Amino acid sequence: MYGKAILSIVFLLLLVVSYSIFIGTVDVRSYFFPLLQQSPPSALSACATGSPFKVYMYDLPRKFHFSMIDHRDYNYTGPVTAENLPQWPKKSGIKRQHSVEYWLMVSLLYEGNGENRAAVRVLDPEKADAFFVPFFSSLSFNTHGHNMTDPETEKDRQLQVEVIEMLYGSKYWQKSGGRDHVIPMTHPNAFRFLRQQLNASILIVADFGRYPKSMSTLSKDVVSPYVHVVDSFADDEIEDPFESRPTLLFFRGNTVRKDEGRVRAKLAKILDGNDDVHYQQSPPTTETIKASTQGMRSSKFCLHPAGDTPSSCRLFDAIVSHCVPVIVSDQIELPFEDEIDYSQFSVFFSINEAIQPGYMVEQLREFSKDRWIEMWRHLKSISHHFEFQYPPQKDDAVDMLWRQVKHKLPEVQLAVHRSQRLKIPDWW
Repeated sequence: MYGKAILSIVFLLLLVVSYSIFIGTVDVRSYFFPLLQQSPPSALSACATGSPFKVYMYDLPRKFHFSMIDHRDYNYTGPVTAENLPQWPKKSGIKRQHSVEYWLMVSLLYEGNGENRAAVRVLDPEKADAFFVPFFSSLSFNTHGHNMTDPETEKDRQLQVEVIEMLYGSKYWQKSGGRDHVIPMTHPNAFRFLRQQLNASILIVADFGRYPKSMSTLSKDVVSPYVHVVDSFADDEIEDPFESRPTLLFFRGNTVRKDEGRVRAKLAKILDGNDDVHYQQSPPTTETIKASTQGMRSSKFCLHPAGDTPSSCRLFDAIVSHCVPVIVSDQIELPFEDEIDYSQFSVFFSINEAIQPGYMVEQLREFSKDRWIEMWRHLKSISHHFEFQYPPQKDDAVDMLWRQVKHKLPEVQLAVHRSQRLKIPDWW
């Protein structure tokens, strides 16, 4: 009797297992032939792995980049190498904030320490994951005239025309429609004449204040920090940093701005009369930059209202000064926000909150010493992510930017592969 029961149970088990194998819920190969379960070598590019992704840099004449830094370089015809690149001038003043294009380019020229970097240069475009266009469009705007009626502006426009002609004639641009091309435009007026013709590319921008959504969005583009113009606070090891910073809130800069930046003029009136607040109209000169360096290092909070566009260099000056940023901007996008939580070291106010008389200052005065010191310590731990330097270092601003580009590549590859097989216009 027991024997029949056991046989019945065994029969039922065999029946269940056989059915499971038939419908695919059990794969006996994983038990008896484990080697058959190993995946074949991956065909994914470096953008899906931890290794550096490969960037091909177009070989543009030096008038598109280094000759705008050093005019003596203009007639140089040899190849651009790490040995002959000019250093970014130390006395460039406020122009330095838009030098992201320079630091990205020289990082690709650097030949050392490749395994610890997010991106490395390749000389064969067939091996590239992305393509870098070394046109200093921000410096071109600053160099060749700020006003549309300035005759020098024609030089800026002509450089843009030549870059477009070169790109549109490239088979690698044609292959992807420019989607895998990386183009820096951190000045809000960079590439102002022909930028719409580059709207498929990965743009490196400071914010989206001057770009329509049809051209630049967070889904395809990379938000870069401005290059800070004040010196980094390298020796900030004070025993009591809270008490060593007597000023509650610091701001020095232009108060006449456009668009969202009009809040600066309103804040000047609202903050007037507070003894622990330093709010001063000041043009960007060598002397005022030095004064800002000292002012930020002696202040607990540094005010960052919008400029002509939602962001400004002042935020990153505050970060490297370890002065807790107070951000007043309704439409700001922040660099590296998928990796960095700004709420751990910054304070945010909407424009409507900031222009309520007394509200913002009272909120800052209520900060406890312990809470402020925690933010100050966090600033010190992340400030290296906002350093632009040569040679490049792991996790510095350039390395972080290349990582952001790398994050965009899977979507780029998806779009390129789809476009190559579509016979009718995209139904999306």
